[in-house]
Amino acid sequence: MVTLGLVNPKDAANVGSVLRALGCYGADGVVYTGTRYDVAARHHTDTRKLRQQTNIRKVASMQEALAQLPAGTKLVCVELVVGAVPLPEYQHPQDALYVFGPEDASIPADVVQAADDVVYIPTVGCMNLAATVNVLLYDRLAKLGPAAGIQAGDALIMASRDNRNRLVRR
Repeated sequence: MVTLGLVNPKDAANVGSVLRALGCYGADGVVYTGTRYDVAARHHTDTRKLRQQTNIRKVASMQEALAQLPAGTKLVCVELVVGAVPLPEYQHPQDALYVFGPEDASIPADVVQAADDVVYIPTVGCMNLAATVNVLLYDRLAKLGPAAGIQAGDALIMASRDNRNRLVRR
């Protein structure tokens, strides 16, 4: 089981992109803290109604979210933290609550200290929330393969592509 934890996200468009990543990479749900997203979501056009179709819910804390997940779920913070493990070297757990900081701050220190693992994506500068989630979930898929819940192959390509794309390589 893979749950994405967003700490006080402020941008509805970024959260919308996180929800799209959730669907693309087979994650199970999103939890978030804070109040900024509640305000932003009311003023954002969600033409695909992703918020209504996705398991997204507000929690008081990431520790509360972890307590509601199956036993053995690992708390993994994804943040630029001194001493964190670079993502290319990281081995993903089967069940994880991946926690991401807000666009304009960091994951709270108590959450980082409680984490089973802390990883970072080695880039020059920082990426936005949605980009970070996409890279993390792609890395998980690339490393775990079918165990990540997605089967590769032509059937997946045909199911995933836009209905105007009918390309075939001979």
